[in-house]
Amino acid sequence: MKALVLRGVVATLAAVLCTTVLAALARAAGVDLEVDGGETIPVSGIATVTGFFSLVGVVLAVVLRRWSARPVALFVWLSVTLTALSLVPPLLYGADAATTLTLIGLHLVAAGVMIPNLARGLRA
Repeated sequence: MKALVLRGVVATLAAVLCTTVLAALARAAGVDLEVDGGETIPVSGIATVTGFFSLVGVVLAVVLRRWSARPVALFVWLSVTLTALSLVPPLLYGADAATTLTLIGLHLVAAGVMIPNLARGLRA
């Protein structure tokens, strides 16, 4: 269990780093990350949200390892489903296309880091 948690924390740090750097690069390239009402999403906010939901994924993996007969399959199914659902809000924010695509891309990057790492950790 400790190895899974450690793997998850390391993957969380990697996901936070990736999404933070990509958000900063997008902002430098002119993507304003402005959503409904003129509110701009700060890069630090992206880092915080990525870290929080990545750690939720770690907890989910730990719970499934403990109480599921098929933790890997269930984790992957739930994680992919939750990732798909997470793509809906950026479409509803009323942001421009660049911001919407950037936010969707950041969700997919975080999922691309977290899901395979935790699935491998559950197999170990």
